[in-house]
Amino acid sequence: MKNLKLKRPSVLSTKKIMDSVESAYKKKNLSQIFVGDTIKVGVFIKEGNKERVQYYQGIILGKNNSGINLTISVRKVFQGIGVERKFLVHSPKLESIEVIKSSRVRRSKLYYLRNIIGKGSRLKQRFRTK
Repeated sequence: MKNLKLKRPSVLSTKKIMDSVESAYKKKNLSQIFVGDTIKVGVFIKEGNKERVQYYQGIILGKNNSGINLTISVRKVFQGIGVERKFLVHSPKLESIEVIKSSRVRRSKLYYLRNIIGKGSRLKQRFRTK
């Protein structure tokens, strides 16, 4: 038998196909968000047959995954109790993500904020240059 070289699909072409499919569902008008930013997320809430936008404001503790699967963990303190929620950034249930304040952090995950209460949980503000 002769040595036959079988053609297998290249990894690059499948990557391009996946990117083209994902790009149709990605949000185009997102501002850059970083860990430590205080953000205001508008989420569509369905009550009965009506739909409205409810805003959730808190600090980004961490970012997970990438591309269309990008999720952010947002923490806020409500009536003295810490509440965390994960959001899929490119989800159609999110109306908007607005950066209110940026903070200077030196870690990729801010899970230590879960244990700190009060003034100790403040982060230094970062001023972005445009």
